[in-house]
Amino acid sequence: MTAAATPLTMAGVTEIRVREPERIAAAWATRRRRERVGADGRLLIVAADHPARGALGVRTDPLAMASRAELLERLVSALSPPGVDGVLGTPDVLDDLVLMGSLEGKLAIGSMNRGGLQGACFELDDRFTAYTAAALQQRGLDGGKMLTRISLGNAGTAPTLEASARAIGELAAYGLMAMIEPFMSEVRDGRVHNLLDPDSTIRSIHIASGLGDSSAHTWLKLPVVDDLERVMEATTLPTLLLGGDPQGRADETYERWAHALTIPPVRGLVVGRALLFPPDGDVAAAVDIAARLVHQEAP
Repeated sequence: MTAAATPLTMAGVTEIRVREPERIAAAWATRRRRERVGADGRLLIVAADHPARGALGVRTDPLAMASRAELLERLVSALSPPGVDGVLGTPDVLDDLVLMGSLEGKLAIGSMNRGGLQGACFELDDRFTAYTAAALQQRGLDGGKMLTRISLGNAGTAPTLEASARAIGELAAYGLMAMIEPFMSEVRDGRVHNLLDPDSTIRSIHIASGLGDSSAHTWLKLPVVDDLERVMEATTLPTLLLGGDPQGRADETYERWAHALTIPPVRGLVVGRALLFPPDGDVAAAVDIAARLVHQEAP
């Protein structure tokens, strides 16, 4: 049985993990890769790294992403169209997908720091607990992503910044994409809140852009905030916009994305829950809309 023929069942994947775990490394070694960016210089990446931080909620359901079988089914559907360029995830999710053959000809971006568990007292001390740059290179992945929350009142920010800077330099040495997701953040009532106003976003961009000993392969992953044209004047780094926790009507979300994608430094989207768990449940339709917006195809 080839990796591409693996059935989309929890039992099938578990059986391989029990009896033939070496097939995971083999699947990565033989995976068909692609150029980082296509002819239009734009990317649509599906994000699936939330569960590793214990962040399982979507809208009002705190355990929407709890079923790995359902998540994998939705991911396979989302990755099928040619307009979807790749996926962002942790090793457990990406190993499942590579066994299923869903990463053929797609970008695979590894999520690196998942130690800042949602709601933990140490959430802002966001340790690197998943991929390393060396592991990404060895397995043939295409880049690494790091969440870099900056809280001026929390000492956990310092080691997070240092670890992010180290990872950016290591990824650059391998020629791999370093995707930085920065936020100015603060703790209120025991919870971390990301500051999503334009000025805070601009400040986070400048801090994140200066991390590491090379910016040659650095991309930013930023929220869609107000006054985005002014915000994007803060950087020359190519930027992908994140979908965030979906709120409100889907058509309003798509309208915001469409406008944001007209700003020159913005080169695409990294979207997870908004595509994997759309309000109407139609993953294929949500992905089709996002792909057309990113790659500027006619409806």
